[in-house]
Amino acid sequence: MARRRPGAPTLEEVAAHAGVGRGTVSRVINNAAGVKESTRQAVQRAVEELGYVPNLAARSLAGQRADAVALVLTEPDWRQFAEPFFSEIVRSLGDALADTGMQLMLTLIRSETERQRFLEYARGGRVDGVLLMSVHADDRLPDMLAEARLPTVLLGRRSGDEYVSHVDADNVGGARDAVSHLLKRGRTAIATITGPLDMYVAQCRLRGYQDALAQAGLKTSRSWVAESDFSEDSGRRAMAELLERHPEIDAVLAASDTTAAGALRALRAAGRRVPEDVAVIGFDDFPLAQRTEPRLTTVRQPLEEMGRAMVRLLMEEMEDQPEAWRHVILRTKLVVRESS
Repeated sequence: MARRRPGAPTLEEVAAHAGVGRGTVSRVINNAAGVKESTRQAVQRAVEELGYVPNLAARSLAGQRADAVALVLTEPDWRQFAEPFFSEIVRSLGDALADTGMQLMLTLIRSETERQRFLEYARGGRVDGVLLMSVHADDRLPDMLAEARLPTVLLGRRSGDEYVSHVDADNVGGARDAVSHLLKRGRTAIATITGPLDMYVAQCRLRGYQDALAQAGLKTSRSWVAESDFSEDSGRRAMAELLERHPEIDAVLAASDTTAAGALRALRAAGRRVPEDVAVIGFDDFPLAQRTEPRLTTVRQPLEEMGRAMVRLLMEEMEDQPEAWRHVILRTKLVVRESS
């Protein structure tokens, strides 16, 4: 039975254990020709006894790459993958990788066991880099990948102190612009439907909402805030709760277009006209925003540009292994339609 040493064994330790050179271990791991069978067996025994997991550095000694990038979605509720955001970002990443010769591998992680399994898989050299999305505040996977020196880029951030390279939209500024637009239209009883507040993106959009109201001299209260999970059904429930708490609501900022579509359903059910009685603004600018009734005013995220930026950063990490983490924040744009 294999025994594991504390910590991750190195290629040099395997070589010393087998009584061979580092290059020989690399050739055995990569199934290269020209290694005696007895030597191959000695290396394989050392690998098993030490519990060694081949890594990207070992593959590179033989000039090999996996030519694959893992897109990892860390989301316990897989229903969220049906939301437009995921399909749009996967499409943009696929387009950005199209000319690189790299395969995009989709991996779904929802448990600690799956997280550890993927880490071992990635450390084994089966992918050249990792793109991470839907990362919640307490997720350690980005730290684990960084400690393993695996090229990694996040979509979004876990907090304002994120150090792993990431690409994000200006969520605070986008939400602030949306609420400022509502204020200019004479709306004063403005509520918001957030995303999950254990995600930094939702916290930022809430902060933008609060900033705009504060700049206008209006007080904010927790009772004007309802949390959702970015889905349409949760948006409908959140809007119904807000109407019950504050029948005087005359505008709402929703944290996604899908959530806004749910809010529109709740407003229709309550007999409220949009935008005459209640103005509604979403966030994302998916095709859905032009199919709602009325068409949805929304904050456009530059998803295509975000996908390209993620791939560009990852390729640079894979090729150069730069000393500094890179952080890219892209501008948003308010798209005004009939709902506000």
